[in-house]
Amino acid sequence: MEAFSHIVALTGPLFLLVFVGYSLPRFGGWPPAAADALTRFVFSIAVPALLFRLMSDFSRLPPVDARLLIAYFGGCVIVFIGARVVAARAFGLGGVDQSLFGLGTIFSNNVLLGVPLAQVTLGTAAMPAVSLVVVFNALLLWTLVTVSVEWARHGGVSLSALATTAKQVALNPVVAAILVGTAWGFTGLSLPRFADDTLSLVAQAAVPLSLIALGMGLAEYGIRAEWRQSATIALIKLVLQPAVVYALARALDLPARETRAVTLMAALPVGANVYLMSREFDAMGGPVAASLVLSTALAAVTVPIMLALFGTSSP
Repeated sequence: MEAFSHIVALTGPLFLLVFVGYSLPRFGGWPPAAADALTRFVFSIAVPALLFRLMSDFSRLPPVDARLLIAYFGGCVIVFIGARVVAARAFGLGGVDQSLFGLGTIFSNNVLLGVPLAQVTLGTAAMPAVSLVVVFNALLLWTLVTVSVEWARHGGVSLSALATTAKQVALNPVVAAILVGTAWGFTGLSLPRFADDTLSLVAQAAVPLSLIALGMGLAEYGIRAEWRQSATIALIKLVLQPAVVYALARALDLPARETRAVTLMAALPVGANVYLMSREFDAMGGPVAASLVLSTALAAVTVPIMLALFGTSSP
């Protein structure tokens, strides 16, 4: 109970900021353009500055056990397959809809919510592990759903679809910041004082603005469309995925730091990229949008429970 109270005290203000962001357009009349502009700043400037600055000091950060990728993405594959079965048998969905349903159960909101939560609850020492998940998340999971959708539609996979996915990942400023920052860290050089101070000032804004931007974005979506499907996506995402990832981490005997990181990332709500993919493939738009709102609201309760239940709170 003490561990749960500690986690709630750490995460409560973060989810309150999400609610503040949600309230601005919903009750304060802020236009969608404001949410778009803030989200663009967070994705393109604030979070990349935070992650670049952290990873540029890579040589001084704790080493990362790369087996965490097996625990995290192995868990994603297991849950994705199970979710597709649920989508087919419980809701009678076709192959393309099954793929988007499955993606919703494994694709976390790991930038706008995951990075701030990890920074606050797990500390800087866990950020290399979190960054490793972030780098591979888009590439592997977008590839997984692209292959799944292409196979459902055409019985095969086109190279052009895979090339488009790879290009999208390569142009992602968050991924680029992690990779460039890590490369700089391997040089052993320190950033010039003026550059480090500038990045520090911008990075300080990353956590609160990310959460406010997330809330503002959620205000655009409703929660009534196919609520049974969206509720099932949220349930699998918030409960089953972190349980499976944690079990794999324990089976691999991962160090505590990596176990905490992958469990937290798996326990996060549905990421907005799932909605973008649903729009791209013209499938499951309503249920996916609803699952974004529902899972984020529920995560204020489930994330602390998952972290306390699996003993993954930072000492």
